[in-house]
Amino acid sequence: MVLEKVIDIITNKLFYKPIVYIVVGLIVYEIIKKVIMSLFNKQSKLLKSNKNRYKTLVQLLVDMIKFTIIFIVILSILSVYGVNVQAALAGLGIVSVVIGLAFQDLFKDYIVGFSIILEDYFSVGDTIMVSDFRGEVIHIGLKSTKIKSYDGAVMAIANRNIDKVINYSRDKSLAVVEVPVAYESDLEKVEKVLNDLFKTLPKEIPEIAGDITIWGVDDLGDSAVVYKVVAPTISMQHFMVQRKIRKAIKIRFDKEKIKIPYTQIEVHNGK
Repeated sequence: MVLEKVIDIITNKLFYKPIVYIVVGLIVYEIIKKVIMSLFNKQSKLLKSNKNRYKTLVQLLVDMIKFTIIFIVILSILSVYGVNVQAALAGLGIVSVVIGLAFQDLFKDYIVGFSIILEDYFSVGDTIMVSDFRGEVIHIGLKSTKIKSYDGAVMAIANRNIDKVINYSRDKSLAVVEVPVAYESDLEKVEKVLNDLFKTLPKEIPEIAGDITIWGVDDLGDSAVVYKVVAPTISMQHFMVQRKIRKAIKIRFDKEKIKIPYTQIEVHNGK
């Protein structure tokens, strides 16, 4: 008796059809997702030129397909339980107005999300600054964008709130180093030593993406003549390059007996 009831429940279309729709939806989603990823992996020359952007586009496309399949599955399940789907869709125009008013912020997020991708403001992997928060873009979705700072903090920001963006990853960065030397130093010698060092330094620091240039004397400070040195670097590697250049200059100056002045305090013993 119990077995018959179980069989009746299982064979009832109200039970098995929703399950079939869900399973079919999952299978279709996985197939389409694999096809899209396969096409992405076989990318064209254009894809190679901006891999991050296309990776983001693929992610967005997969999300859109997922939401579309979920919507279709829900409508199919409702039809099983006797809901007039056609009438529901016919009345969708009036409902959409109400939904639009209730979810206008959500729609703004979606619109801005599409704009970010299509206009290529930034992509996954880029380092950007939004609302004084700087970090790497780790996710771009239809509703929000996630940014991870260098110390591991993650900020999720609604796309509609992204109005001003600084993108640090679209071009080479510039390492800027100030080099102080004592007033009594021979400036001709200082410049010769720096030029000799900078000829070999790019080979030792692969993140340098060009010639290191001495811009000249940038300041006559209280206790030092200050040179300004600049070097183009791979995007977002300028801080690390600055540290390596300073270390190399200090080591070379020590060998050449060029003095780097530092603040000193004289104490007089009054009598």
